[in-house]
Amino acid sequence: MVSHMTRSPLAAPLAAWLALAAVVAPAAARAAGGEKKKSGGGSYVPVQSLMGATIRPGGRRGVLSVDLGLDVPDAALRTRAEQSTPRLRAAYLQIVQSYAAGLAQGAVPNPDYIAQTLQRQTDAILGKPGAKVLLGSIIVN
Repeated sequence: MVSHMTRSPLAAPLAAWLALAAVVAPAAARAAGGEKKKSGGGSYVPVQSLMGATIRPGGRRGVLSVDLGLDVPDAALRTRAEQSTPRLRAAYLQIVQSYAAGLAQGAVPNPDYIAQTLQRQTDAILGKPGAKVLLGSIIVN
C-alpha cells in the first residue's frame, strides 16, 4: 500500500531558510561579540586533551590523560601558536604517548618532567620562547 503525502508549498522555502539561519546566526554572534574561548583569558590558547596508554597497578591497561593550554601574551606569537596548533598537538601527543608507555607500573607521573619536555617542544616549534605551557591536570585512569 502506497500513501501519498501532500506537502505545503512553503515547506521547501521554510527548510532552506532554517538551514541558512543555523549557519548565519553563529557567525553573526562571533562577529558581533568576538568568539569566546572555553577558558583562560585573551592570551590563552587551548590544546585538546592528550592521552597515552600505560599499565596500572595489577597489570591492567590504563590511560594517562594530560590537559594543557598555552599562555601567549605576545599577539604575533599567539597567532603563530594558533596556526601551529595541529603541529604542536602532534608533537605533544608523541611526547605523552612515549612517556605513558615508559611509565613504570603503578608509578605516579612527574608533572615537572612533562611540563619541561612540552615547553622545550613548544619553543622549538614556534621558533622562540614566549609561549608558556600551562598544565591543567594529569590523570592516570
